[in-house]
Amino acid sequence: QVQLVESGGGLVQAGGSLRLSCAASGRTFSSYFMGWFRQAPGKEREFVASINWSGTSTSYADSVKGRFTISRDNAKNTVYLQMNSLKPEDTAVYYCRATIGIKTNYWGQGSQVTVSS
Repeated sequence: QVQLVESGGGLVQAGGSLRLSCAASGRTFSSYFMGWFRQAPGKEREFVASINWSGTSTSYADSVKGRFTISRDNAKNTVYLQMNSLKPEDTAVYYCRATIGIKTNYWGQGSQVTVSS
């Protein structure tokens, strides 16, 4: 069982920045494929960004490309999402997900991000 705990959410004005963290349990964090997703009120959960086990490969949704950066520190069992130039439409609950093997997924509890205009 893998436990994920997000932190770093909050209220920020448009144009501001936040950094989300996701701390993972488990001795093999460096083998986990990690991702960030978000869900706005009344909408489906959507992909935001992902990073491979070594941090050498990342992927982003078009809506956040150039503004968000995903990274990881395997020594700290933590993945980060640096969010810059935030927009009101970025308001959502942000979730991190760990993928182990081909299709075993674990989710965190979520962290609220609210961007005011």
